[in-house]
Amino acid sequence: MKKLTCLGLSIVMALSLLTACGGGETSTAGSETGSTPSSSAAQSTGSTGATQEITGTVNTDGSTSMADVMAVLKETFKEVQPGINVNYTGSGSGSGITNVLNGSVDIGLSSRALKAEEEEQGAVAHIVALDGVAVVVNPENTVADLTVEQIAKIFSGEITNWSEVGGADAEIAVFGRESGSGTRGAFEEIVGVVDTCVYTNEYSSTGDMVGAVAGNPNAIGYASLSAVDESVVAVKVNGVAPSEATVMDGTYEIQRPFVMVTKEGAELSEATQAFLDYATSAEVAEYIAAAGAVSPQA
Repeated sequence: MKKLTCLGLSIVMALSLLTACGGGETSTAGSETGSTPSSSAAQSTGSTGATQEITGTVNTDGSTSMADVMAVLKETFKEVQPGINVNYTGSGSGSGITNVLNGSVDIGLSSRALKAEEEEQGAVAHIVALDGVAVVVNPENTVADLTVEQIAKIFSGEITNWSEVGGADAEIAVFGRESGSGTRGAFEEIVGVVDTCVYTNEYSSTGDMVGAVAGNPNAIGYASLSAVDESVVAVKVNGVAPSEATVMDGTYEIQRPFVMVTKEGAELSEATQAFLDYATSAEVAEYIAAAGAVSPQA
């Protein structure tokens, strides 16, 4: 999975051409069109049904695993609504949910499903994409396939040597994300190791996790599929390699949603509603795929 480079620019150029040819027919704000100090509606582009231009700022915060998806959504949305500035801060899923509930940001970002207690506090999930959580090892590691049961035993400390799963005679270094990480929460819940993991080290971001595994021949960790590059190897799980196709058809078992979170009853600014509508629409499916995830609208 390669990070966005020229592909992101190509998408933006393509959108620009479409707009120039009269293809700018995207709708803007939905039914909730409250006003905030940072957002105000601009004049309509005309009386012929053209897209209304909106100005304002949308502040988002949360999952670091959603960085690539947010980057492509911000780029392409700017072509649709150039007057709206979307800010992204990657502080972790738990922080993003907390911040949208306390009103300090417009949209929280979570790379796991919402917990019951979060929904009870008013958190509302809007699924933007699906993502595989890849189990990654160093390229020097000869282990290429693990069962979910083996993965659970490795992360809970029951299996401590690579020779027990067909690898070299070497102690396993178990790497994980920090408490509050959406990737950690999703991985531990799916694998069945909530509160039982025995980590050698914990890391505060997806990039740090991948870098740590890349630098240790005996390491194992987990990361968003979109963050996996040539520095690490994603092992098969129960014989199935993680990919966009296997996440979409459900055959890859360790997967989770990418979620935009709002607060029930909170009136969204026109700019926020416009961005949320765009991010959850079918038209962004190809852009989300370019970011290494899978759109539920695909």
